[in-house]
Amino acid sequence: MTRSYAQRRALGDFGERLACRYLLDSGLEVLDRNWRCAAGEIDIVARDGGVVVICEVKTRTSTRFGTPTEAVTAEKANRLHRLGRLWLREHEVGWSRLRVDVVAIVRRGQGSADVDHIVGII
Repeated sequence: MTRSYAQRRALGDFGERLACRYLLDSGLEVLDRNWRCAAGEIDIVARDGGVVVICEVKTRTSTRFGTPTEAVTAEKANRLHRLGRLWLREHEVGWSRLRVDVVAIVRRGQGSADVDHIVGII
């Protein structure tokens, strides 16, 4: 089934809200959401102690074509790390440790969703 742009956007928004809640419940502080610059976008910027965490959120309705985590290639992870350095520079953050995480969400129907937080893919 091909989803419309509105359906994909709604699923993505759901995933990002759930990911933020999950990260907050896990003790992280959310600093920014959907930060954009000419080089790209970061879904969530968070702080885990003295570490800035760049979170890529991937939300799917099934694993038929692979897990959400599998959609984050090494190239994408490296780009997120570069974007994280740009975010640090723009926000003049005093700490410099940087980590890239993935929050993978599978939502089947309108029921509950499975959340998998992969820490430190880079």
